[in-house]
Amino acid sequence: MADNFQLHVAMFPWLAFGHMIPYLELAKLIAQKGHKISFISTPRNIDRLPKLPPHLSPLINLVKLPLPRIDNLLEGAEVTSDVRYEEVKYLKLAYDGLKEPLTTFLETSHPDWILYDFLPYWLPELASRLGISNGFFSIFIAAMVAYVKPPYLVEYRTTPEDFTVPPKWIPFPTTVAFRLFEALKLFNHSVSAEESHVTDVYRLEKVLKGCDMIAVRGCKEFEPEWLQLLEELHGKPVLPVGFLPTTEYDAGEETETWRSVKEWLDKQEKGKVVYVAFGSEAKPSQDELTEIALGLELSGLPFFWVLKKRRGLVDTEPIELPDGFEERTKGRGIVCTTWAPQLKILGHDAVGGFLTHSGWSSVVEALQNQRALVLLTFLADQGVNARVLEEKKIAYSIPRNDSDGSFTRDSVAESLRMVIVEEEGKLYRDKAREMSSLFGDRDRQDRYVDNLLGYLQSHIKQLTS
Repeated sequence: MADNFQLHVAMFPWLAFGHMIPYLELAKLIAQKGHKISFISTPRNIDRLPKLPPHLSPLINLVKLPLPRIDNLLEGAEVTSDVRYEEVKYLKLAYDGLKEPLTTFLETSHPDWILYDFLPYWLPELASRLGISNGFFSIFIAAMVAYVKPPYLVEYRTTPEDFTVPPKWIPFPTTVAFRLFEALKLFNHSVSAEESHVTDVYRLEKVLKGCDMIAVRGCKEFEPEWLQLLEELHGKPVLPVGFLPTTEYDAGEETETWRSVKEWLDKQEKGKVVYVAFGSEAKPSQDELTEIALGLELSGLPFFWVLKKRRGLVDTEPIELPDGFEERTKGRGIVCTTWAPQLKILGHDAVGGFLTHSGWSSVVEALQNQRALVLLTFLADQGVNARVLEEKKIAYSIPRNDSDGSFTRDSVAESLRMVIVEEEGKLYRDKAREMSSLFGDRDRQDRYVDNLLGYLQSHIKQLTS
């Protein structure tokens, strides 16, 4: 068998756009090399994915598996942004219910590999039983995966406070750990078991134990020590696949939206606009929203804010801007409550900085466009992402109360002005420019994909020789 034979790779991401989009980016890069992809998700999610470039469509099969009905999960909810945070656990149960139709698909389509997310803890065993090579593709950076206990160690962390210091198995000095307010939220939803639900930590441990290899969204130039530690902890190949910077296929649907946004940005002073967005899942509390808004107003900087007022198809607690805020900031700021073309906005010269939740896709999009980062974490892995960026002096986090995560309008205003316009923040602006050569390097990205494919092919060749 030749080393460069065509592979058939199945992909099964978690039901969140922050997971599906990096999986789709990797799928496109693999398909560009002439390999077949089966991208598996639910019908509504497949229909909401960005359009594929026509030359890749024949190689990427978008497989729709209907999501099973689950008690307490609203009909039509198929992705995390469709439900309130407290209801994500029901979406996980529905995702587990895809095991049977996925088994049928794998039995009939015979992929060479299946790459899957951290949640389907039952999939490594299933793939092995069907004779399919399988790998965990982590959209989390290596530091976050290393933060989770290796399966062969006994968990000693029993309280939220235990998660606010680096784990004992990290052998090098680091400040990477959750802050207490982040650990409390993580502990309630990911570490402690609820009713009969399987915890996120249990799921990830089972995946790490059962997979044949680990693919990580990242590169050796950025976190070499964490990637090496993952190999040592799990005793299996760990392959960085690059940062997977977002690529857009513009089929014309967003032209009108972008035209009006660009018209406003074109009138702004270069490098002074704050772009504000917290991803598809994070919804600030009313108090947080008020402080963010009044902080933007106090900063005096022009801003473009993509604001998610509701989370889920039925959110009975919408959040509202302070009285008079939009009138007082009219002309200087725009609040957009619908979809906005983030990549295009970040690419505009008027934007000087990005106030973000530190979700990794947003970080990559900002740094590939040389935008300075101001961080305000909300959920999941964002705390670890923020610590890694802080440790490397790539981003600045808004000061917060450690126990409850609260912050003030003054700290928002001061942080934004410091990072975007003041001399003290030049460090962050310079670092963002420096990082763009790493985060936006298409040639380096291409080499990482070649390396991944070389491994996937050689593994199959060994099995069949």
